Amino acid sequence: MPSLNANSQSGNSVNTTGELKQWHKVTLTFEGPESAESSPANPFLDYRMNVTFTKGNKNVVVPGYYAADGNAGNSGSKSGNKWRCHFSPSEKGEWTWSASFRKASNIALDDQPMAGEACGFDGEKGSFNIASSNKMAPDFRAKGILQYTGKHYFQFAQTKEYFLKGGADSPENFLAYNEIDNTYDADAGSGSYEHIGGFIHEYKPHIKDWNQGDPTWKDGKGKGIIGALNYLSEKEMNSVYFLTYNLDGGDGRDVWMWSDENERERFDCSKLDQWEIIFEHMDKRGLMLHVITQETENDHKLGGSVGLNLHRKLYYRELVARFGHHLALVWNLGEENNTPDSDRKEIAAYIRSLDPYNHPITVHTQANVTLKFYNDLLGNENFEATSIQSDFNNFHNEAVVLRKRSAEAGRKWAIFYDEQGPASQGVLPDVDDPMHDIVRKQGLWGNLMGGGAGVEWYFGHQYPHMDINCEDWRSRDNMWDQTRHALTFFQTYLPFWEMTPSDQLTSADDDYCFAKEGEVYAVFLPNGGTTKLDLSKANGEFDIQWYNPRKGGTLENGSVQTIKGGDWVEIGTAPSEIHEDWTILIKYRN
Repeated sequence: MPSLNANSQSGNSVNTTGELKQWHKVTLTFEGPESAESSPANPFLDYRMNVTFTKGNKNVVVPGYYAADGNAGNSGSKSGNKWRCHFSPSEKGEWTWSASFRKASNIALDDQPMAGEACGFDGEKGSFNIASSNKMAPDFRAKGILQYTGKHYFQFAQTKEYFLKGGADSPENFLAYNEIDNTYDADAGSGSYEHIGGFIHEYKPHIKDWNQGDPTWKDGKGKGIIGALNYLSEKEMNSVYFLTYNLDGGDGRDVWMWSDENERERFDCSKLDQWEIIFEHMDKRGLMLHVITQETENDHKLGGSVGLNLHRKLYYRELVARFGHHLALVWNLGEENNTPDSDRKEIAAYIRSLDPYNHPITVHTQANVTLKFYNDLLGNENFEATSIQSDFNNFHNEAVVLRKRSAEAGRKWAIFYDEQGPASQGVLPDVDDPMHDIVRKQGLWGNLMGGGAGVEWYFGHQYPHMDINCEDWRSRDNMWDQTRHALTFFQTYLPFWEMTPSDQLTSADDDYCFAKEGEVYAVFLPNGGTTKLDLSKANGEFDIQWYNPRKGGTLENGSVQTIKGGDWVEIGTAPSEIHEDWTILIKYRN
């Protein structure tokens, strides 16, 4: 919406829109040279737009992009004279801005400020005043940007809340939606999912989840995909994993940013505007963007090689310019990535140089190679997290080991699990596995109790609503509930960011212990029964309560309700169903 208290000091070529509030998207749209997606002077490559936003000693350089007529998501336009940037202000008060707009062959990839020649609105300046946000959680604008702060958990800048991830890894081609412009199956029946044949998402089961007032485009399009996000948010999940490029041999061949499936230097303005509508709704519904930028099948093919060739650099610049302002976002260098570590470091450094918000960066592993995959990346200044593909029985130990290794390397990582094996199964539909015992015990609680930072669930490729053709997230309704129960326990009862995996403190062979010794302990019994807890270094009395990881709910009393420090101590048995999994909370009595 038009701003009422922004001003340009150089004329009327800029229109400032958005709510002028902290953490809200503020958009500057300039009138510049007429161009088109197909113009001989490539508007994506031969022009470079940057806007520097300043408050006090803080300078934030935000890359801009060509926006066709400024309303391409609704008009479908491929031409116009609008050039745009998005800014998410981190502080209240007055911000000033100054625009740089330069023209030369391939200048978009030139980092020299005075390269090329000035044109259009170069040198324009302006200012606006930012007020407090009026939003409430789960809206990320109430929480601030999700950032790496040197710990094993990301943290929201405004609320200081630490983040535990729970969300969807499937469908990985989430953006292959039939109501997004120029979106279709470019190579039906090929690749790893040949048995699926031609397919494109419609998300018809989720149209009923769209609410009045939710966004659409082009007179009502988008209700299925927006409704799907509403459903996931209502289940209190907080993350979605999706590819932005799966051409050139990838699975699906139905997601790309370019103006044509064979184009790699020009982008589709209307399609990407519609992606932005979807992503903006994700912000409002508290769903992190996990942006998977490549696949194992194409990470050597973009631009004809690995590393920072022209096409890959242009691709990442456009991603950052259009979507970097989103508050909860992780850049992922690729699914099952098989490029050399030197290229991974080079690409991560390039993204970091472009991204004014320093969003976390990770790279997804191949299957069951976790403990060697990250060896040469640990400690690197441009990586902050894992993105692991592994079998469920590895989740706990790998989280413990990688958490420790990253700390020893001098840069603590968040340990995320984003794909579960075997690849044919992942997390099965509720109808095939209603209790999800292995997933819950070994995967979900295995990660969290190992000091991990959460999971996204992958749906395999042999069951209905699988990784490529899932139309209904309700197919895993029970799994979302169980994930919510685990996240609720950690967020409600534990100072988890101060705790460490401490399996050595319990006597059972198969249990997990997570502790801040002397103050609070969480013990997970995957098969029920009981265990002893080592309180030999602790003093005073501790209260014991039990939590049901299958059903959630309130804490309950078991057979023992109070224990004393000074020795190994029996913690008793569960209040019911003593052979099922339970989580025990042991807290020091002040």
